[in-house]
Amino acid sequence: MSTVKDGPSSRLFRPLPLEGGLPLSELTGLSDEMSAARQDAPSGECVSWGIPFTIDKVVLVQQRAVTLTFGPATARWLVFLHTSDVHKVEPGSSGFWSPMCGEGQLAEHAADYVMLYQDGTEERAAILRRRQIGMFQRRWGENCFEAVAHGKPRPVRASHEQLRPGWGWTQTRADASDQAPWLNWLWAWENPHPDKAIVGVRFEPVGGGLGTSSVIVSAISAGAVSSFPLRWQTRRKAVLTLAEGESFRPDLDERGLLSQIQLDLGQVISAAPRLVYPHDAWLVSKPGDTYNNQLPIKSERDVLIEYTAHPEADFFADGRTIPVAEVERAQRDLSLRPVAPATQRVTLRVVERMGGTLRAVPVKLHVHGEWGEYLPPVDRHRIPNAAWFEDYSVDFVHGGDWWGHADTPHYCTYIPGETALNLPQGWVYVEVAKGFEIRPVRKVLEVKPDTQEIVIEIERVLPWRERGWVTADTHVHFLSPISALLEGAAEGVNVVNLLPASGAS
Repeated sequence: MSTVKDGPSSRLFRPLPLEGGLPLSELTGLSDEMSAARQDAPSGECVSWGIPFTIDKVVLVQQRAVTLTFGPATARWLVFLHTSDVHKVEPGSSGFWSPMCGEGQLAEHAADYVMLYQDGTEERAAILRRRQIGMFQRRWGENCFEAVAHGKPRPVRASHEQLRPGWGWTQTRADASDQAPWLNWLWAWENPHPDKAIVGVRFEPVGGGLGTSSVIVSAISAGAVSSFPLRWQTRRKAVLTLAEGESFRPDLDERGLLSQIQLDLGQVISAAPRLVYPHDAWLVSKPGDTYNNQLPIKSERDVLIEYTAHPEADFFADGRTIPVAEVERAQRDLSLRPVAPATQRVTLRVVERMGGTLRAVPVKLHVHGEWGEYLPPVDRHRIPNAAWFEDYSVDFVHGGDWWGHADTPHYCTYIPGETALNLPQGWVYVEVAKGFEIRPVRKVLEVKPDTQEIVIEIERVLPWRERGWVTADTHVHFLSPISALLEGAAEGVNVVNLLPASGAS
């Protein structure tokens, strides 16, 4: 058995004692598969999704009701850490399963949990498979609708940044943490009477254990958050300023955690040194000033982080606890400052005058916000990967090499002339290019609450094609034909010769 801690523990939850249970090793009537996996079950002082649990003796809900009592506890939420045995269902006489509910037996009634109040009243909750509870091992795709696996989702570094077995999986940059020899599931029950003291829970099997499989309750935690504790907000951004003389440490540990900043009821999605652009000279075009595709400068102390969190989560940075709500309101702590959320959907069109009319044309596009944060179209990568064979999108990273090393990357992407972006309100910095015949365009635009569309017109200053010249890229690999077509058009290339690659020597 092992202790599971997927991050720091929230101050808003406390474990409840499960007196009267049994050691997991002493349980009987389990399937051979579950018995063999007991050695991998979490135990001890654990933290799952930022919620603390004490796993010692467990409750087996199998053939009879089991009642556990504890000291009076008032809480808006009880979070159960539980799982169920496999439930083998044989096909009918025709050889088919009907209805087909999967191995997880979707919506089958597994048990009832009855919360006992100090005043003698009760509240009953039905526990349905693949809703409030799942199996200790799940098939691919058979998740729960109202419960989550005991390990919260975690980020994964791209293969060239932090190697691990199976490099292909790192292209997702995320791990759901729901594949393990033993899975417990977290289900949060909202107390309809948060001011009434709860003194126990009665666990009732359904069907007396006949036709059903065992349910094991490992731990319960009580919490006082104002909204569903397992539901995090949409992605946010903030800038962490490190202490003088401290440098950013990008490596993730085995739990997917950074050493310098973590969240309890949430997760840091990504972190990288902030990119600093020459905003004061963005529009200046004198010789020696900034230029198209110029690489930014990497900040020595500022780290741009993406995160997702419960509204009442806390950051843990440099030994300090900083409430997420205070960061988002820009209160108190200057070492962690909010970045305006990119939530306003805007259509961007790039047009060229042709025969007296304006037509949308493919181009290379770069957009960033006031903190240097890259703002991609909604159908492009937020963090383009420059490494060879690790990404196949129509993005481009200036400053990167084949191995993915890009100390100060300048992120761009190719668009067919029109695209949709989610932008923050405030100033955004736009760069548009289309090969050598078009004058590059830079814009500083203010996104206001009523901004819905941005139109940028480009100008052809070198009419080489009209004079009989043809631009071509005659040796191209590792693109799909449609990607080559878009990228060639956006770079003003008339011919792209896309060649298949062979592994033969």
